[in-house]
Amino acid sequence: MLRSILSKMLIGQKLREIREGKNLSQGDIERRTGLLRCYTSRVENGHTVPSIATLERYARALEIPVYRLFYDSEEPPKEPKLHAKAEPEWGASGDHRRELHHFAKLLSQLDDRNRQLLMVMATRMVKRNHIK
Repeated sequence: MLRSILSKMLIGQKLREIREGKNLSQGDIERRTGLLRCYTSRVENGHTVPSIATLERYARALEIPVYRLFYDSEEPPKEPKLHAKAEPEWGASGDHRRELHHFAKLLSQLDDRNRQLLMVMATRMVKRNHIK
């Protein structure tokens, strides 16, 4: 709850700082974004949290990158180091994808009784593998 209130206030304060720093009125922002001046006032005073799409509209109107609404430095933040890409899931591409498609086609041809039998067998195999 407190975090939500703080984020409302911080986004609004930052928006106001940048707008005033560029000598723009809320009316100027209204003309540039199409968003009502009273809405901008509500955002700047911490009463409303705009969506990402709305923040993008504000950023375009202020001629700044969106990150500036969240970040104080003039330079963009450093990109975080993410984990190495995991291998794609089986069946996502290539030969595996064709195999999966063929398997799905065969499954669709089974009657309900045989499909249920296959599901029971697969469930038991999974349980057996988890026990080991």
